[in-house]
Amino acid sequence: MSNLSISTPVQLKNVIIQDDFWSPYISLIRDVVVPYQWEALNDRIEGNEPSHAIQNFRIAAGLEQGDFYGMVFQDSDVAKWLEAVGYLLEQVPDPDLEKVADEVVDLIAKSQHADGYVNTYFTLKEKTGRWTNLAECHELYCAGHLIEAAVAYEKATGKGKILEVACKLADCIDATFGPEDGKIKGYDGHQEVELALMKLYRATSNERYMKLAKFFLDERGQSPHFYDEEFERRNGEIHFQALKIATDKSYSQAHLPIRKQQTAEGHAVRVVYMCTGMADVAAATGDEALLKACRTLWHNIVNKRMYITGSIGSMSYGESFTLDYDLPNDTAYAETCASIGLIFFAQRMLQIEPRSEYADVMERALYNTVIGGMSRDGQHFFYVNPLEAWPEASGKNHNFDHVKMERQRWFGCACCPPNIARLLASLGNYIYSFHGRALYAHLYIGSEITVDVDGSAVGLTQHSELPWNGNITFKLTMDAPKTFSLALRIPSWCESWEVKVNGQPVADSHMRIINGYLHLERTWNADDIVDLVLPMKVSPMKGNPEIRETVGMVAIQRGPMVYCLEEADNGKGLHKLIIHPGFEEQVHYDSSLLGGLLTIDLTAYRIQDEGWKDQLYRVKDEEQLAATTARFIPYFAWANRGSGEMRVWIRENTVLPS
Repeated sequence: MSNLSISTPVQLKNVIIQDDFWSPYISLIRDVVVPYQWEALNDRIEGNEPSHAIQNFRIAAGLEQGDFYGMVFQDSDVAKWLEAVGYLLEQVPDPDLEKVADEVVDLIAKSQHADGYVNTYFTLKEKTGRWTNLAECHELYCAGHLIEAAVAYEKATGKGKILEVACKLADCIDATFGPEDGKIKGYDGHQEVELALMKLYRATSNERYMKLAKFFLDERGQSPHFYDEEFERRNGEIHFQALKIATDKSYSQAHLPIRKQQTAEGHAVRVVYMCTGMADVAAATGDEALLKACRTLWHNIVNKRMYITGSIGSMSYGESFTLDYDLPNDTAYAETCASIGLIFFAQRMLQIEPRSEYADVMERALYNTVIGGMSRDGQHFFYVNPLEAWPEASGKNHNFDHVKMERQRWFGCACCPPNIARLLASLGNYIYSFHGRALYAHLYIGSEITVDVDGSAVGLTQHSELPWNGNITFKLTMDAPKTFSLALRIPSWCESWEVKVNGQPVADSHMRIINGYLHLERTWNADDIVDLVLPMKVSPMKGNPEIRETVGMVAIQRGPMVYCLEEADNGKGLHKLIIHPGFEEQVHYDSSLLGGLLTIDLTAYRIQDEGWKDQLYRVKDEEQLAATTARFIPYFAWANRGSGEMRVWIRENTVLPS
């Protein structure tokens, strides 16, 4: 069916993460985050905004009386939690956790209608509204998350009950939507079901699910416009009064057919979820035009609309993209879910064409925005991830109302916390893939894997000192010599590299750089060892001159980590700090700081206030500067020490003070 050569991801159950940096995160997800979110979903955490998500299912299942409560997409929080549990169970059995999850599966199954439909909002609150407001009401979005959870849970446990629920639901959707007479020729306002149907297709080999995913993508943006017809049928009824979702077609990427879209428009999460589904369908069908559309949107996002932290979506209204190079730091929306969706998109593109640019972005988003979206205690979360924070303006300047100075325990719209949980629980899926005769290492995370090469097992153990140092070692184990290529990504942040096999430099004839990957092509033997050194230096990063907010400024990056200034280290008035080219630096690993962080001290200057008194403006005079030291910490770690100022970009002055 497909003419594309597709990578085979290494199965999650075959990846054991053993990493000084990431293993504590995996343990945190297992031991703290998933149990905490279960309590939140059951409204058992005092002071949290109620979720009612489990209660909605109990009422829909007929086990209790009551009314629906929450957002129209409240079901999706339960599904993402269940998906995270599936990934955890695939790696390590946990009978107690599995028992709780089985009860959730039973609850979902009891709430399913005879025709396969599952949605507590329309079961309880708008009983006659099914499929009448696709633009706004997230029915297919919730269905997609349930399907993803089902695939993950069945794969982990071998229990087919939830997969049967998902298939019945998908069959219900397939009976309702499509190009045939009598079916709805429409699509959801929030893309998600497309990528979920592709997962179900791969799990069941039922081509109807792949064709349905393709239909939803192909139908989007066609004329006459489905949203207009739907809007007229419900006499202009609106669900979200503050947004024009039903009429603003670019908000949900329905302004043009997907193959004609040249720029990332509208709600950022929707864009990257859509692109993930597009890449999945392109890979399965060999649709080169669809793959070309993926590349077009990828390059627009990454080259013109992405923050240096790997976050996307610059405007709070509509959680949206705006225009090329519009990347304000202090009002950035940069939703955590959007960076997670960008990682999904990057991974799918890597499977189609292993190019380092996809893994570079995946790494950037992961090490900065995604883990920055959760506190070190696993019980507080950011929905919004600004690159500059000014606490005094919060609550007074309403342009900053969406920006929080400290992570929140929960949200009325709680999409981000379970999204972080499911991504980190499945982190092993993103490290390696097998493409042709090459085993690719996309991320440098300490781990052990087992892959099949020519019918027998090959083991690979990776030891990585990232993100603090660029020393990586691979050890191979096998029963007999095997000929294949080990492809190691050379990150964009690395200007040089060194590689040795069994302590000896590798001859040029035994390696090639292909699309940013160093291919070591040889016959491997048991206990071969590969040492890769990726030197890390403190790099002052410049923004494109078209980015108005960063002209004359630099951001500090070391390895995959973007750094920031925080008030806790530098006092108030971070905007008054200036650095000069050729700065002196001190790099120090502080094991006592927030679980262990590498800090960077730079020589800097602070603009002085003397002589200003009550003057707001005055004739230009030479700035009075005082020498100081600016301390930078990794961006992901900010806001773990109370409310305070933060900024990523710092002013650069090329003229030294006299």
